[in-house]
Amino acid sequence: MKPSTLRTAGFGFRSEATLESLGQALDQLIDQYGSVYKCGAIYKNGSVYKYGLINRLAAARSMLPLIEELGRLRNIKVIAVADAELSTVATLTHSTHSLQARGTGSVAEAVALLAAGPNARLVGPRIISVDRRATAALALAEGNS
Repeated sequence: MKPSTLRTAGFGFRSEATLESLGQALDQLIDQYGSVYKCGAIYKNGSVYKYGLINRLAAARSMLPLIEELGRLRNIKVIAVADAELSTVATLTHSTHSLQARGTGSVAEAVALLAAGPNARLVGPRIISVDRRATAALALAEGNS
């Protein structure tokens, strides 16, 4: 088996977040960190299909339904992480609101790291959607394809 890089986008979001909030956060994440990808371009209808650069999306189990819908629309596998594990992860960002609500400095960063597995690392701090309702973070981990 050939080793490959697992690229997991983790999400955190407010209850009033919409599918558009999440989609915009994902697009912004890809635009901001696109240079970290070492894979070849994936083409759809003659143009670069940028969603192919993310292997999977992740969310805390309590926040899963909206992420599952995004995954269906973008054809990306979705996984859940246990809400209770969020507080066990050290994050780059330290949001007071997130600490009070979920016990972690960044839900998106914690989810991305937990979902990517052991030895995962964040590419950078989480990004915030334009409407400020959603956050997304990208974690990389070496895996097997």
